[in-house]
Amino acid sequence: MKNFIAYDLGTGGIKASLFNENGYSLSDLFIEYETFFPADQFIEQRPMDWWDSVCKATKMLLNKTGIDPSSIACVALSGHSLVAVPLDINGNLLADQVPIWCDMRAEDQVSRFFEKLSYENWYETTGNGDPAECYTILKLMWLKEHQPVLFSKIHKILGSKDFVNYKFTGTMCTDPSYASGFGVFNLEKWDYEDRFFEAADIDRNLFPDIKPSDSIIGYVTEAASVESGLIQGTPVACGAVDNTCMSLGATGLSQGTLYTSLGSSSWIAVTSQKPIIDVKTRPFVFAHVKKGFYTSAVSIFSAGNSNRWVRDHLCRDLGSDTDAYELMNKMAESVPIGSNGVLFNPSLAGGSAQESSPYLAGSFAGLTLRNTREDMVRATMEGIAMALRKTLDILLNSVAANGNMLICGGGSKSPVWLRMFADIYNLPILKTNIDQNAASLGAAAIAANACGVWNGYDRIPSIHKSQSLIHPNKEANEKYEKLLEIFGVWTEDLAKLGEMMNSIKK
Repeated sequence: MKNFIAYDLGTGGIKASLFNENGYSLSDLFIEYETFFPADQFIEQRPMDWWDSVCKATKMLLNKTGIDPSSIACVALSGHSLVAVPLDINGNLLADQVPIWCDMRAEDQVSRFFEKLSYENWYETTGNGDPAECYTILKLMWLKEHQPVLFSKIHKILGSKDFVNYKFTGTMCTDPSYASGFGVFNLEKWDYEDRFFEAADIDRNLFPDIKPSDSIIGYVTEAASVESGLIQGTPVACGAVDNTCMSLGATGLSQGTLYTSLGSSSWIAVTSQKPIIDVKTRPFVFAHVKKGFYTSAVSIFSAGNSNRWVRDHLCRDLGSDTDAYELMNKMAESVPIGSNGVLFNPSLAGGSAQESSPYLAGSFAGLTLRNTREDMVRATMEGIAMALRKTLDILLNSVAANGNMLICGGGSKSPVWLRMFADIYNLPILKTNIDQNAASLGAAAIAANACGVWNGYDRIPSIHKSQSLIHPNKEANEKYEKLLEIFGVWTEDLAKLGEMMNSIKK
């Protein structure tokens, strides 16, 4: 039997998973790597940490399972988006640390970029709905201005998973899904858009060639074989950006299928044959693994991170492991809907493009002397779900939901939280065996198609086995609908306060 290794290169670390040819996970493991915050709005990681972790994880996975490396028919990566890894003409890294997706240092470059462009047209063409300064082309504009010597040496810039692919094979390329997060990709043409390079005054040739996600881009080199433990000559697929891999692994390629990724940040995505574009609410769109399909999403920046903040600062006595979350779940379950009048806004990492201001900040409201820590714990979970419901409404205005809402990611482990989501979304909430493996399954499916073991993605839904299906409670939903109205008004006021606070900082 042929096997595949899928790598989910996330913000917090690398997850390496071994899949068999039928798409079932045999084993996986996770290795963390560090994120650096050298200055305000600077958020960086080390590309060599990604590569070292991939190699370490591969050897550990092969050793753990006892699988013969010669049975690995193909490997593929899912990678976090909007990254700019600079390489010179010899393929050497030009910077030990690089800005990752949430780095927003390029704020000053945005106005110059849009001197020659209509923002609305740029967004409608690219689907790049997150703050513009997050996108790769703006990061390069910053680099050109602030580190001109380094910039002058750049031969190619690569995304996160593309850098690992290069280390595996020596091939510099990307795929349409990752390219669609560069800030210079035309979703309709499925290719780069020259006028965006011109507006940025950045040479198009710095960007890598685009190859299909499920194409073989090269083979594990002798040097990469020694470092990783894979057999020299193992095929490597081009892979895809994390949003697309997760969408593929969660729902396959079906019109109108929805999922919620409930991790450190959180997003709701839908697969469709047209990108969901709205200048006012700005869903962000990535090309899918096959031309003619898109994954459109709306997000909040701090979901699991907000829950972790409450654990670390309000529930420190409970410890810092998963048992603490179990105790917090019990706390939340002991409190009625509405958290005894306490509201929580989860914008601890600022506002996303779907919210009124990037300076929106997290907050508790409604606290009185009678409230307890238990109220605040439940309010946190409700607040995250309500913030996501507000973004869900944006998608449902453009596309009809097809079936249940699948929830995957770490937050799906909490039955009490899943109940809240069902009642707040007013949709049936599905949890399956795939859970946190959606992005990995997507990458494994890409590998299986790339090497010809699979012929398409139709089998993905059958790999999902239902573990729970929670239907909304009518009475609970009616209570939450009233709270959602209050939550929306409060969020708008918080956004205004955030703008005022930011003006003081300046």
